[in-house]
Amino acid sequence: MIREMQRLTQRLWSREANWHVGDLAWQRFEHVGREPEWQFELWHRDGEVAAWAWEQRGKDLFLQVDPAHPDLADEVLKRFPDRRVMILDAEKHLIAALERHGYAAQDGEYQVFMTHDLRDVPEPVVPDGFTVRSITESDLARRVEIHRRVWHPSRVTEESYRNVMAAWPYRAELDWVVEAPDGRFAAYCLMWLDDQNRVGELEPVGTHPEFRKMGLGRAACYGAMRALRDFSGDQAIVYPFHGNPAESFYRKLGFRPYARTMTYAR
Repeated sequence: MIREMQRLTQRLWSREANWHVGDLAWQRFEHVGREPEWQFELWHRDGEVAAWAWEQRGKDLFLQVDPAHPDLADEVLKRFPDRRVMILDAEKHLIAALERHGYAAQDGEYQVFMTHDLRDVPEPVVPDGFTVRSITESDLARRVEIHRRVWHPSRVTEESYRNVMAAWPYRAELDWVVEAPDGRFAAYCLMWLDDQNRVGELEPVGTHPEFRKMGLGRAACYGAMRALRDFSGDQAIVYPFHGNPAESFYRKLGFRPYARTMTYAR
């Protein structure tokens, strides 16, 4: 199911689209045991997926609709009425459908979509004794440990991260960490490559609380971005929440905003 959804997402990707193939892989596989909370639906036109919906907990609705078939947005909203829906401000066909069904934009937090050209990415610099590198399969336990430490409490486990690593389009060569002198992972950046559109998404990124303010998160991101360039990527994107310290962090790395999310409800 996710792979079919990703085909549509890859076909539609642009700076006017809300979804990247990495979003779907990470959000689907980062946890285990949540499947009863989810419902998926696909709509086909001319032998290919033209719309998908991912309903969560009876409350939130994620969707993507091919602008060439805007009527499918109406079908999705009829199938899952009265859900909270987050879209990109550039998705005019979805805004029109939501307004037809009595939805209105809500005030509150939103994500800022940001991009970075990969032609000019500095080489990562770390303090003496630290190493910045991509991971191997033998790093699984430490890779999960730092994620859980950064995002405590976290439901990511070694089992779920194995699922992430097995999912398309994960590449260990784009999963970067900074290793501390004591062997712990101090920071990380996971990059997802859409090779068709040559765009990579940073999701997720984090620094261990004991190692913050040392430039290690920056080093992990630069390492992953330079590796992305080696895989023929030409831009990196990321979606921090507006006003969150992460937005300032990415601006300092050279990312620039190009769109924002909007949340609609009835």
